[in-house]
Amino acid sequence: MATKVQTEESIVEHSPTANLETDLALEFLRVVEEAAIASAKTMGQGDRKHADQMATEAMRGVMDSVPMDGTIVIGEGERDEAPMLYIGEKVGKRDGGTYPGVDIAVDPLEGTNLCATGSPGAITVLAASEHGGLLHAPDCYMEKIVVGPSCKGMVDLEAPVSHNLNVIAKVLDRDVEDLVIIILDRPRHEGLINEIRKAGARIQLISDGDLSPGVAAAMLGSGVHAVMGTGGAPEGVITAAAIRCLNGYMVGRLVGYTPEQGERMKDMGISDPKRIYTADDLAPGKNIIFSATGVTDGPLLKGVRFFGDGVRTSSLVMKLNKSKVRFIETVHVDKRPDAKVRIPER
Repeated sequence: MATKVQTEESIVEHSPTANLETDLALEFLRVVEEAAIASAKTMGQGDRKHADQMATEAMRGVMDSVPMDGTIVIGEGERDEAPMLYIGEKVGKRDGGTYPGVDIAVDPLEGTNLCATGSPGAITVLAASEHGGLLHAPDCYMEKIVVGPSCKGMVDLEAPVSHNLNVIAKVLDRDVEDLVIIILDRPRHEGLINEIRKAGARIQLISDGDLSPGVAAAMLGSGVHAVMGTGGAPEGVITAAAIRCLNGYMVGRLVGYTPEQGERMKDMGISDPKRIYTADDLAPGKNIIFSATGVTDGPLLKGVRFFGDGVRTSSLVMKLNKSKVRFIETVHVDKRPDAKVRIPER
């Protein structure tokens, strides 16, 4: 695990010729780190809206120092509904320089309820690509299945649940009874839950946030073999960006959209609302960055830890084109002459 001590405002020099993957990856790390620290200060206070606001304000503030010509393609909502980080908002430095064009998908605080209650699994997350590299998903639901690299191309949204579970078990060389499937605990999933239980697989119900489990499902050793069910479409696109970096597999289909959203889909580049997408369709970019920082402890990342001389964060940064996955432990040291840094546990 890499350890980074951060004492300066920026991690890399701002360059007018900054490249998306080589120069901006650590800048986006800075974005999610600061958002995580801001929201973690509200942890357990029971105010999900305040937690989300703190993360959003911190994220936007840092993004405006990043050397890029950024556009929010997935954010907190439409311009009239969100005070900041709305869809279509321009972010990045505004000093007249020539910067790379970047499409950005953000979830300033994935798991607002988790942060508000101090429950595990809250993260701050950002995905970025060149223009056109991320589907402009409407704020509706997405039916999805997320699995790891071994099951690439093997699951089908239109197949019976038992068929998909048997395929996953066979590929992983284990019994269906050994599988762990993560599902959002929602009334709409009652039928799905019954089918999975009938097939014999084990279920882990989660109260919020299927993005982090989706990423975990694509990693060996996470104890998660698949994520199934219906969650947010914007979060589905961000998950797809991570899945591409991890060589995993995902299928998704838009559901639960309003007639008004259906009408607007053509303007968002969606000609067939019933289409079944893969991760390659949802995040088709050639240069993709995914970054996330833990807010509360979870299966993927540790939460923010405050101590006398600073703050410690745990983050994940992935780059598609460079084929790199970095787990980063950062110590944000207080600017005091007597501040101390402890070697992290090994």
